[in-house]
Amino acid sequence: MQFEIPRTIYAEEHEIFRDSVARFLQEEVLPVYESWEDAGRTPRDIWLRAGEVGLLGTSTPKEYGGIGGDFLFDSIVIEELGRYGVAAPAWDMHAYIIAPILQNFCTNEQKKAWLPKMVTGEWISAIGLTEPGGGSDMKEIKTNAKADGVDYIINGAKTFITNGHIADYVLLATKTDPSLGAKGVSMFWVDLSLPGVSRGKNLKKIGNKAQDTAELFFDDVRVPAANLVGELNQGWALLMDGLAQERLVVAVRSIVLAESAVDQTIEYTKQRKTFGQTVFDFQNTQFKLAEMTADVEAGRPFIDRCIELHAKGECSMYLAAKAKLWATELADRVLDDCLQLHGGYGYVWEFPIARAWADARVHRIYAGTNEVMKYIIAKSL
Repeated sequence: MQFEIPRTIYAEEHEIFRDSVARFLQEEVLPVYESWEDAGRTPRDIWLRAGEVGLLGTSTPKEYGGIGGDFLFDSIVIEELGRYGVAAPAWDMHAYIIAPILQNFCTNEQKKAWLPKMVTGEWISAIGLTEPGGGSDMKEIKTNAKADGVDYIINGAKTFITNGHIADYVLLATKTDPSLGAKGVSMFWVDLSLPGVSRGKNLKKIGNKAQDTAELFFDDVRVPAANLVGELNQGWALLMDGLAQERLVVAVRSIVLAESAVDQTIEYTKQRKTFGQTVFDFQNTQFKLAEMTADVEAGRPFIDRCIELHAKGECSMYLAAKAKLWATELADRVLDDCLQLHGGYGYVWEFPIARAWADARVHRIYAGTNEVMKYIIAKSL
């Protein structure tokens, strides 16, 4: 969209980087994206190519193989993925949610061993939180880790795991002290090739079809104590830190999806003719597009300010929850109206609006449901 209020958070170097990201998506992702949707997963070679061009280490320090940028660089990749309607590969989960957690809580030795291979795409990562019998409530985690000499023995199951089938490692939430409830959670970096790890079926979803989503099972999996991330029973604090960024990642993608949908719908309605005139010529269409354009443009400075604050380490968990709640609700409403203005073609998968509508719906559930966001926000009032 062409904004009346100019965006000011990005410098020239950011826009040069944006051009390179857009070119990479146009040349190496979009031509084969449909085949990934059919396969239900992304091939390893696109992860390696993303690593070569620097998409997986935008905010990873140079000493660990990254380009040493900040969340502004992360946001550019997220925005371009949303602009081109690309829900996979799940680089945002791998590079902008999991990697920052490791950067903030791992020892220097762990970071030197793990982060460079994540930056190159040699290792693909997942995060294991949700369990078959639970949702966003961390105190109900049943997957447990029990100390056994210099190792921990892990038993349990996880579901809805993005990258679960293609991942090499999972950042796994386990219960290490049930008496502490949510504060008895510890995080482990678990090699998914270890004996006792098994992967269930690739879950078929409404959207995000090129993104594999798995069930993971752990049966007496022996994990070295050296793979504990952070301190024992520090998982709650670790996740609260990481979830704030995850929620902002979802908000950034959501607002771009809404912007792109409005652009596509304006173009489509000006070309599509019915009853002797274009769909755009109907007053209802113009009013709907005017409302959506105003809503999206009003929201852009808010999300940009959140991006800017987070890049400085000043975006609170409450502000991140507000951004996620507001942006995902807006995107859901805008995409539904845009699909309606496409008529029957809006329900055809080859039209970008159909894919965007299906892909965006999960954002009200991701990173904690929007009902949980309201609970978090209410606690700050």
